[in-house]
Amino acid sequence: MTAPTRVGAADRSRVPAAGGSARSSPRPYRRRRGRNQKTPWLYLAPALVVLGGLLVYPVYQLGLISFFEYTQAQVSGGEPTTFQGLGNYSELFSDPQFWQVLLATVVFAAACVVSTLAVGCALAVLLTRVRAVPRLALMLAALGAWATPAITGSTVWLFLFDPDFGPVNRLLGLGDHSWTYGRFSAFFLVLLEVVWCSFPFVMVTVYAGIRSVPAEVLEAAALDGASQWRIWRSVLAPMLRPILVVVTIQSVIWDFKVFTQIYVMTNGGGIAGQNLVLNVYAYQKAFASSQYSLGSAIGVVMLLILLAVTLVYLRLLRRQGEEL
Repeated sequence: MTAPTRVGAADRSRVPAAGGSARSSPRPYRRRRGRNQKTPWLYLAPALVVLGGLLVYPVYQLGLISFFEYTQAQVSGGEPTTFQGLGNYSELFSDPQFWQVLLATVVFAAACVVSTLAVGCALAVLLTRVRAVPRLALMLAALGAWATPAITGSTVWLFLFDPDFGPVNRLLGLGDHSWTYGRFSAFFLVLLEVVWCSFPFVMVTVYAGIRSVPAEVLEAAALDGASQWRIWRSVLAPMLRPILVVVTIQSVIWDFKVFTQIYVMTNGGGIAGQNLVLNVYAYQKAFASSQYSLGSAIGVVMLLILLAVTLVYLRLLRRQGEEL
């Protein structure tokens, strides 16, 4: 017979308890994991505090003023503010001009976004086809346009299309034609300036995305007889979809809240307000007419629209796994 084996103290320490596991307790790991999850927030805390003071409080004040009667009398402290509830929004939504301006803003922003994407993507593809020196010259010219302040660029474009001294009318033989007199020609002129100062972002971003596409994929498509347009539509565009989503949403946000170009190039919104967009319309209500509550209500409406666009953007990023 075999003698029963004795279990020593050292061996008993390695035997798991009943119903237990041989692995060590996960409690220290959980505590360490929780501590690691809090570390990024500690680094972000100073920036969040600054952003909270610069963004949250002004948005709170904007929403608060939109619920009160706030005119020049209240600004001067002569009369107490009166709570209006949704009265300012009711007055705003019952104004036909608001809906006209909103429609004009949406159409103008859509035209700017489509034109900016078309020009930026076309030039990004062109950058991959030219040699180093022309590519460098195009990049420098585009970045110069991107770095130009909006008010400076608007003034330059006004001079180029000036009916008396501008070179464009002379080259086209239009005489003293005024581009800012008609509604559509004024919007077209502003659109050109907006695209000029916006396409470099799209061009540089899409160009970087194209350079990350494996060259073997493009060579295989070319060997199969695909044209440049077919390569862009069937190969590059699907692979660059996350990047295109980013530049599209950011262009929508930028172009929807255009102010400087419209205000400078149409002298505050055009003749009889024919070139108003929401930002300029809010400025006129708040500062030109001293109806600060209505101007704040317009600002809140714009904020909600852009927030909806941003949420769509975040949802698309989440759906695509943030593959940027």
